[in-house]
Amino acid sequence: MRVVFPFTAIVGQEEMKLALLIAAVDPSVGGVLAFGDRGTGKSTAVRALAALLPKMKAIVGCPYGCDPANEANYCYSCRERVANGETLKSKQVQVPVVDLPLGATEDRVVGALDLERALAKGEKAFEPGLLARAHRGFLYIDEVNLLEDHLVDLLLDVAASGENVVEREGLSIRHPARFVLIGSGNPEEGELRPQLLDRFGLSVEVRTPGDIKTRIEVVRRRDAFEHDPEGYVAHWKKQDEKVRKKLSTARERLPEVKVPDAALERAATLCMSLGTDGLRGELTLIRAARALAALDGAGEVTDDQLKRVAPSALRHRLRRNPLDEVGSTVRVERAVTEMFGE
Repeated sequence: MRVVFPFTAIVGQEEMKLALLIAAVDPSVGGVLAFGDRGTGKSTAVRALAALLPKMKAIVGCPYGCDPANEANYCYSCRERVANGETLKSKQVQVPVVDLPLGATEDRVVGALDLERALAKGEKAFEPGLLARAHRGFLYIDEVNLLEDHLVDLLLDVAASGENVVEREGLSIRHPARFVLIGSGNPEEGELRPQLLDRFGLSVEVRTPGDIKTRIEVVRRRDAFEHDPEGYVAHWKKQDEKVRKKLSTARERLPEVKVPDAALERAATLCMSLGTDGLRGELTLIRAARALAALDGAGEVTDDQLKRVAPSALRHRLRRNPLDEVGSTVRVERAVTEMFGE
């Protein structure tokens, strides 16, 4: 197994790390888009989070890793096994984090006919794709802004329905595909289609560190990791374990975190003042603030959580204003300051 750089050893990039933790606590937030300079730790942070996630229960022998406690969302295979009177067993597995490469074919992404079984046995069998592997986990797309249009359309359909439908080569398959979408990219290489951009719950800006001390520390830590990966991971094991426990506790606490009417009113007023389209901005802002409150150990959402998540929840939902030369981040921060004060 490949050794992954420790999550807690990543220097700076606090907004990106916090957004990833929020998405891990509450997948309904809608995923994370990390846009910024090359070589700033975007891919490193995603893979480090994967190694940090607590294990989950999955049905033994299920190609989609169905949740044994959620019978209503069983796949066709698990439903058939239950109908045949089989007692389904479960086991602890690692939360999947699946890479979707830019050059992947549609068959590789959605799944296709299992040619080996078709040729050897004459059977029509479905070979699950990347979307099946990502179910209940994370689907990571590096350079997401360079993804081909037909794959973008496919992802939009699956993200909206939570199901992958395959109708081809005499196959008719429908299986659950609920995952957290994580994307990263460099804005200089092209913009993201608005429809896909809107599907990301949180959007973070990742910049190259501007001070000499931070840059030196980044190089020092990366060099130490590459010199002795196992030893470096062992050195940061306690810190990573603390974050893992914090994640588990936050997930358990999340349903108990209250959202007072005052917080709802604040979120709606902020979105109205910024002129965001639709109501997805308010929903994401509230869900992200609730997940952050769970991470903080708070019993209800307060102005503090709303202020901290507002830029990442709203910056990519603003209409472009040709008369306003400042970027979307500044516009959100300005609106937040006007509402909440310094």
